[in-house]
Amino acid sequence: MDRRHFLTGSFGATLLASLPADLLAASGSPPDQTPWDPGRVTHLLPTVSATSILIKASFSPPLDAAPTLRIGARAFPGRRNDTAGQFWQFRAEGLESGRAHSLALVAANGTALCQPWDLATFPAAEARPDHFRVLFFSCAGGHEKLPRQFLPTAVRNRLLRRALSFAPQAVVANGDHVYWDLLAPRGSLTLGASPDGVRLAGKFDRSALVFGETNETVLKLAAGPQIVPVYGTDFRSTPVFFLQDDHDYFDNDEATDEVVTFPPSAFMLRLARATQRLYYPEFLPDGARPAGLPWSTGGAEGLSESFGTIRYGRLAEINLYDVRRTQTLAGPSAVFVDPQVEKWLVARAASTDVAHLVHAPSNPPGWSAGKWGEWYPDLLGADGKLTTAIAKPYWQAGWLRQHDRLMQSLAAMKRRSPLIVSGDLHAIGLGQMLRAGTHDFAAKPITTVLAGPIGTNLSGWPSAVRGIGATPPTHLDLREEIKPIEQHGFTIADFHLDRIGLRFFKWDLKSQSPEDIDQLSPFHTAELPRPA
Repeated sequence: MDRRHFLTGSFGATLLASLPADLLAASGSPPDQTPWDPGRVTHLLPTVSATSILIKASFSPPLDAAPTLRIGARAFPGRRNDTAGQFWQFRAEGLESGRAHSLALVAANGTALCQPWDLATFPAAEARPDHFRVLFFSCAGGHEKLPRQFLPTAVRNRLLRRALSFAPQAVVANGDHVYWDLLAPRGSLTLGASPDGVRLAGKFDRSALVFGETNETVLKLAAGPQIVPVYGTDFRSTPVFFLQDDHDYFDNDEATDEVVTFPPSAFMLRLARATQRLYYPEFLPDGARPAGLPWSTGGAEGLSESFGTIRYGRLAEINLYDVRRTQTLAGPSAVFVDPQVEKWLVARAASTDVAHLVHAPSNPPGWSAGKWGEWYPDLLGADGKLTTAIAKPYWQAGWLRQHDRLMQSLAAMKRRSPLIVSGDLHAIGLGQMLRAGTHDFAAKPITTVLAGPIGTNLSGWPSAVRGIGATPPTHLDLREEIKPIEQHGFTIADFHLDRIGLRFFKWDLKSQSPEDIDQLSPFHTAELPRPA
């Protein structure tokens, strides 16, 4: 990012006095990792199951013929995902579970495209590992050349590399990988529909297809800088699970008499699906997740775009679900997740084949910022506090009913400590849900976590945009162990047979230098014992 451009931006001068000297100058040199030659690979994001690997990768310059992924003596041909041959995916099946595999990417002429690397598959469903470590974060997107001053890419690199230094075995990137609002009355003015957005990427034609048209170029110019340099090849040996939220459909969740942005329109769906197709992997099939859930390919491929499972033997299972894709506006019967998805989530909560079961929704139970597309009906009142005395326009009562059904299913689990880890609200938080409406969870509270944002723009904290930060809604009794903190950070969860350990990390750009990121330690820890 150009330092002069930042300092002359609309917010830069105001912020300058409160920032450490030469913040952006210092941020340009993230610490080196173990040397690895990426060759022609510009980004590489893998996901795994017990027996499969799926990789999304991009190359510079583009490839004219299909590359190949080699794993041992086996070869798996690449599949082109764009018209130029820049983006490819690789799917490997029938692998041995629970072991590290040596991978290599080679061009059609047999030359290496990058240095080989290792990637481990997860243990088999019946295996009994005794430890599993997962990194959670959210809101890593943002085009640093927009005047909204998202956190510089180099600083995001440092945060993610510090998180990777703790050797997680899986990563959950929960929503908002792209900020490029097109119609939302507030967000579009400074993002995709702004003069700066048009200058950087051009305009989408909402009546045209994404691939093979000008829209493909606009998508790459808008989304690519928010993903490719942020992740690069740093995650090549760490399985990632990317969950989409509202901004990944190229709009904020807003509802006014002018526009109601969700459920997503056909063009929003095309953009969200195209972004996933190019940049990050879909969810691989899981034996306990129905193959016919919405937005799943079914058949032999069995991929799911919006509803995923992280299954680590009999130790841990994380259910990931996007609340935007199947959102409805049906009053008392409205839902965020399709009824078939809800049945799957409830059935997994009632299962007994895994020690720990965690929910990772794209919209956070536990807190509200008075936004429209939340589980809760709270709205910001004239006194600066959340209230339900004023009806939230276009909010649907059925969303809260589904929330309560899901919370009940988690509270009813036997020999598990209920845990939810989510994002969206640009904060780091920890609380115990003691009550939801008439449902009493005091005997077995539901722990809910805000994982922490990576790339939130300098004026994008909820308290700045909405006048209030993440706050418990009136529908809940929430005991806040960490009142939501509007700072950049991440959360690491360690699953053991008898407990879940949580470590929370934060970095304050107003009082800390980018170099401080390299020594970040947990500012808070928590332990959730597994009930006897």
